Amino acid sequence: MSTVQAAAPDVAAAAAVPPAPPGGPPDRAADLETHPVRFTGTGAGYFRVWIVNLVLMVLTLGLYTPWARRRTARWFLDHTEVAGSPLEFAAPMRRMVFGFLVFAGLYIAYEIASRTGQETVAFTMLGGAAVLAPLVWQGAMRFRTTSTRWRGLQLHFSASVVEVYRASWPVALIAAVWAAAFAAGFAIGTGDDADGAAQAARRGLAVLVLPLATLAALVASALLFVRLDYGLRRLLFERGGLGDESGRFKPTFGAFLRISLIAGGVWVGLVGAVWLGVFLLGGGLIRDLGSLAGSPDGIRDPARWAALAALLLLPFSLVLFAVPAYAWREARVFALVWNGAGLGRIVRTQCTLSAARFMWMRIVNVGLTLATLGLWRPFARVREYRMKVESVRLHVRGGLDTVTGRLQAQTGGVGDMLADAAGLDLIG
Repeated sequence: MSTVQAAAPDVAAAAAVPPAPPGGPPDRAADLETHPVRFTGTGAGYFRVWIVNLVLMVLTLGLYTPWARRRTARWFLDHTEVAGSPLEFAAPMRRMVFGFLVFAGLYIAYEIASRTGQETVAFTMLGGAAVLAPLVWQGAMRFRTTSTRWRGLQLHFSASVVEVYRASWPVALIAAVWAAAFAAGFAIGTGDDADGAAQAARRGLAVLVLPLATLAALVASALLFVRLDYGLRRLLFERGGLGDESGRFKPTFGAFLRISLIAGGVWVGLVGAVWLGVFLLGGGLIRDLGSLAGSPDGIRDPARWAALAALLLLPFSLVLFAVPAYAWREARVFALVWNGAGLGRIVRTQCTLSAARFMWMRIVNVGLTLATLGLWRPFARVREYRMKVESVRLHVRGGLDTVTGRLQAQTGGVGDMLADAAGLDLIG
């Protein structure tokens, strides 16, 4: 349920400002009009939508998912005002239902194949999904943009198949990295050594190499994911727009990478400090945990509970420190993107989102969501969405009415024709 509902606010955030960056400084400051982006929804209002969606999805065993997604997207866009006019979500319901049924059918087929021992079929389906993933992303972005309107104007996304696959090249490298890691593990872990010494050497090599190979694969995958994120965002902005006005993308990959490295470094540093402290201060207790548990008074021994708490703290710290690190990166990337966005040479955007404030809000929201067993989730979504979209300002050259009239005259151009001809907008 959370994945379904998280998708629509992200669509709204991408559509909250017409996609594309600055065309350069204005000739005269008087030519610019500044317009805010406002969100008029409330946490209580979205809670009613969210709880109804949740109940109906449970009662229908998930079949209500496309209707829940549509209701969520419409609620967020209806309450998002760009330059005084709300956004609209006009997605055809039949296409959303068809897309959901196709996805559900393929997922059920994969589960049946994997659970009945048909490994070849399951592996083939996974490989096919990886190959077709860029096409699915292209169709989803086209569907979302063409379903979003502002003042009767329709967004468009006209990237070609070649452009989408060119931007998605990190996916192939991620698959190759993990294939190499698994191949190395398989080669080390198998063998017909009859000699006990050779078997012991093989086990020692596995203990040393496998963790290093896994760590290397994780680091490489994270860096490649940053490159994938950058490439797809850039494509979405540069090949999207309104009418015949397309967008541009100002941020560089270096800026994306720098933000991600800082966030990842802080996370690793905090987690490493906790682990080091646990093993330095409580290592002896952890080593003696077995004997403490076996003693007659072990259950009442404070040392035993201290050791258990230390062991539980280690995996928990991975998630605990990931929350602020990821929130900080999310806010910094959002500000980076929307400080370099606009629409041709007629609209540019400015973002004032504070990474520190957003990070603190995320920490509070996660704590309240856990404390309320998930009931705070809709309020958290509204608070974070509002902070994001209301940090954006539009600077329009030539006046809003003039620009709107110009774009209305262009609507129905090549972008919409390409979107309709492609026929790939079935996955909502």
